[in-house]
Amino acid sequence: MTYKLLEYDPYLQPYAADIRLRMDNYAKKRYELVGRDGTLREFANGVAYFGFHKTDAGWWYREWAPAAEEVYLTGDMVDWKWLELKLTPLENGVFEIFLPGTHTLYHGCHVKTIIRHHGQLLERIPLYIKRVEQDPRDHSWCGVIVDEPAFRWKCKRFKMPKIPYIYECHIGMAQEKEGIGTYQEFIENVLPRVKALGYNTIQLMAIMEHPYYGSFGYQVSSFFAPCSRYGTANGLKALVDTAHQMGIAVLLDLVHSHAVRNTKEGLNEFDGTVYQFFHEGSRGEHPAWGTKLFNYNKNEVIHFLLSNLKYWLEEYHFDGFRFDGVTSMLYHDHGLGTAFTDYGKYFSMNTDTEAVTYLQLANELIREVRPDAITIAEDMSAMPGMCLPIKEGGIGFDYRLAMGIPDLWIRLLEKHRDEDWDMWEIWGELTSRRPMEKYIGYAESHDQALVGDKTIMFRLCDSRMYTEMNRQSTDPIISRGMNLHKLIRLATISMGGDGYLNFMGNEFGHPEWIDFPREGNGWSYFYCRRQWHLSDDENLKYGELEEFDRCMLETMTRYHVMGSQPVSLYIDNWAKVLVYKRGELIFVLNFNSASEMDYLVTVPTKGTYQIVLSTHLSDASFYQTQAMLGTDGLIKLPMVLPSRSGFCLRKMD
Repeated sequence: MTYKLLEYDPYLQPYAADIRLRMDNYAKKRYELVGRDGTLREFANGVAYFGFHKTDAGWWYREWAPAAEEVYLTGDMVDWKWLELKLTPLENGVFEIFLPGTHTLYHGCHVKTIIRHHGQLLERIPLYIKRVEQDPRDHSWCGVIVDEPAFRWKCKRFKMPKIPYIYECHIGMAQEKEGIGTYQEFIENVLPRVKALGYNTIQLMAIMEHPYYGSFGYQVSSFFAPCSRYGTANGLKALVDTAHQMGIAVLLDLVHSHAVRNTKEGLNEFDGTVYQFFHEGSRGEHPAWGTKLFNYNKNEVIHFLLSNLKYWLEEYHFDGFRFDGVTSMLYHDHGLGTAFTDYGKYFSMNTDTEAVTYLQLANELIREVRPDAITIAEDMSAMPGMCLPIKEGGIGFDYRLAMGIPDLWIRLLEKHRDEDWDMWEIWGELTSRRPMEKYIGYAESHDQALVGDKTIMFRLCDSRMYTEMNRQSTDPIISRGMNLHKLIRLATISMGGDGYLNFMGNEFGHPEWIDFPREGNGWSYFYCRRQWHLSDDENLKYGELEEFDRCMLETMTRYHVMGSQPVSLYIDNWAKVLVYKRGELIFVLNFNSASEMDYLVTVPTKGTYQIVLSTHLSDASFYQTQAMLGTDGLIKLPMVLPSRSGFCLRKMD
């Protein structure tokens, strides 16, 4: 069988056998799981069986612990007597217990699982528990029984936006206060901002429960429990429901690439063995992150992870996922230090084919549960077929993050003078695509905002932001920073992908990094928040950056720019000017530190052109210019190009 992936990219022909192996592995594993006629949606039903379930007669609790000799349930209901409630062993490592009476367990009851392995008693948190919180008595993490009325959804059907304009968020740090924000505060304070800015999608980080706040949510312990720091499960549901009523999609930043190594809080050694969920030895350890790595070939692990995907889609009405750490999953060396300079790097002994198969199964399941859901892969390696349908030889994602773009901007800002920026390099990096695959472009995300790194605005202006961002200031460093901040964003959104992403606060040039409370900073929340007042203060310049961001998104949306690919019209590396067409708009970007007073811009046709967006906002909405035939036979448009400026033009006749 010939797959379309090979037709789209002829350079893959020498690796046709590898693509067939990819598809054979997928077909074989799928058959193992569901047979010829079954569906992954029916298979991924772990939540319906395992964990705690209330009936008219009492409570059932089931657990999977294949290496356990005995399993017990303890908690508030037995005054924490460890061996009071013993589970009955069934087949395939499953244990269960029935607790008669509907009040045997109750809402808010703290529970733990006790595992006897090789004679030792081990404290654990139930695998499928839906809430985890710290016990105020000793600050240890405990499972918590949830028994409350079902949430009443107001938005029963939500229509996904065709083009995702994503606002990347962290609930806890989304507040101005020095503390942890809540789901309700996010609803009241942040969602209105997202709507006003024109973003149609939010991507929520750090939702799956994690014991260490400073991990940014990337060291998950309880995969079915939303983070208790921000509020209750119904609080999260209210957030999703409110976003949907506002026309905003909600994506979950999903961590299936690894898990926290903690044993008392996480999956690690739940039944006393490492190999219950993870690989043994070095293959089960991430050398850079200090976390545990899943065994994606084990059917029980696949069942757990697929059930997790289905749970977040059905229980919380998420509209899709951004899969974290996909590169780490795809390669045995996790992509650390590997330069993916040729196709052979993707189809070698270094490739984790079991992880590839899992990602295909995950994408298939997601479409079965929610056909219009979207999935985004965080993959810096540019694995071929990542964002193609499985039937075409792909892995099934909708988008990949264009991770080379922020790297480009950082490199230019750090290592090159403005006058040495290469326009061909910018055009090439921002417009390069795998054939038929879609990308999410972004200039910076949370990765660039962390302590030890710098946001674009802070790289541009540094400490001057503390003293010279008032509207009366004419500081040249701030002026350069403001202009390049807007120009970089306009270039990224108009060239860099088929969707766009921004981390909250970066749209107005948030001046400080993110530093989570830790011993080194006195457990302070000062840098673990967003200072929204800066953009609201009319005496400061932050609001100008925010207003440009709003106008930029409005222009991209109104003129359906993302529905086509950018087409180069003129690249002037000497003058540092890029001219290109996308959709019905012409983009003119001048990266030069000098202004051009009578620059002739090449355009496709004669006529009157009007500026519909300018990085100098006051230039927009009134400036018109007439295109004419130049002496070289090309259509020319005379324009004034201020230094470090960008324009979007639309033909009026």
